[in-house]
Amino acid sequence: MPYTTLISTDELAPHIGDSDWAIIDCRFRLDNAAVGRQGYLTAHIPGAIYAHLNEDLAGPIILGKTGRHPLPSAEQFTKTLSAWGIDERVQVVAYDDMSGVYSGRLWWMLRWLGHFNVAVLDGNFHHWQKEGRPVTSGEERRTRRRFLPHPQPHLQVSVEEVIANLTNPQFQLFDVRDEGRYRGEAHPLDPVSGHIPGAKSAFYKHNLDADGKFLPPAKLRERFAALLDQNAVDECVFYCGSGVSLHHDLLALEHAGFPPGARVYIGSWSDWIGDPARPVATGA
Repeated sequence: MPYTTLISTDELAPHIGDSDWAIIDCRFRLDNAAVGRQGYLTAHIPGAIYAHLNEDLAGPIILGKTGRHPLPSAEQFTKTLSAWGIDERVQVVAYDDMSGVYSGRLWWMLRWLGHFNVAVLDGNFHHWQKEGRPVTSGEERRTRRRFLPHPQPHLQVSVEEVIANLTNPQFQLFDVRDEGRYRGEAHPLDPVSGHIPGAKSAFYKHNLDADGKFLPPAKLRERFAALLDQNAVDECVFYCGSGVSLHHDLLALEHAGFPPGARVYIGSWSDWIGDPARPVATGA
């Protein structure tokens, strides 16, 4: 049975060394782009290869046209996945040390190209280490395979679609940044503070327990049932600061048992504020 949302350390451990399982280390820090790779080279799950957010999971930034982490082209990401040894037979497991903030981006991107056998390690690399499970150092590679993309363009919306639907009750935006940034408190990453008018606050950290693991499906279902209110999943669009942490809410939503169909505004806040004519809301 494929894993399509979360996988536990107990479930992953027996598959270390399985060539049909690709483990991808997605550790990263926005304030230090080198620290994730350094951590990977020092210690990682055996067999894992490293995915760099800026180099592998994002495309070129175009000022005034994209946010801070635009998607790479489908063609470029297909080449990356092929080099990582991923084809339709491969179960992918992504992990980081931030409880899914960065690995969730890879989870969604694989689905964007039609590969749904991908899961995020629940509890992250810290829990793997705490449990005394094996780690290794240095850089690893997998044997190349041919990835065949099946693009799913309906999984995202453009900034033009967001603008056109600001007053549409069947188009509900969710802002997954912390409540302070949502309200409009100053933040070093954002020259303009606030949120897109009409968006609901849905901070991703509320998907997690005190130990950094995802809440049980029943608790997540309760959280998202309240957030969605009367909206269907396919009427919901999620955004964050630059198109990274928003995927955490989509992952939690599906793990809770809601059907697929929620979409993303990948440019997110960093794209929205690129045009001073776009409206900004503040407050709760």
